[in-house]
Amino acid sequence: MDMPAHQLSMSVLMTPDTANFSGNVHGGTILKLLDQVAYACAARYAACYVVTMSVDQVVFRQPIYVGELVTFLASINHTGTSSMEVGIKVVAENIRTQEARHVNSCFFTMVAVDESRKPVPVTPLRPFSPDEKRRYAEALERKELRREMEKRARGAPGA
Repeated sequence: MDMPAHQLSMSVLMTPDTANFSGNVHGGTILKLLDQVAYACAARYAACYVVTMSVDQVVFRQPIYVGELVTFLASINHTGTSSMEVGIKVVAENIRTQEARHVNSCFFTMVAVDESRKPVPVTPLRPFSPDEKRRYAEALERKELRREMEKRARGAPGA
């Protein structure tokens, strides 16, 4: 499937080894896959190694069941000098009924780095479609919120 360099789709079948004690897919399994998807999307866009800087707003809306096909839809929403916000939407599909459910969404901030692990510039993202422009504007708002939260955390007792 041809996708722009700033987007990535990955599907994984949830097998019994992904189950938690309730028989549903373990949240940690999904978090690990989310990090892999964010890495792949950002590294492909930046054409270099990237590291995870932060994860925001991981919301587990519904359980994911063993046997479902889970698709991760990732997109670079915004770029800074060396950082990229990767938005990921997670859809679980019952393969037999083909019912699809939006089960998770989150945002990763990834940083492009060189062999010495020093940040390197990335190509600025230029949003074109209305969806891309909306995601870009929303990413700017989240970036400001992250800055504000960081300022508050630095000023908090015990920080």
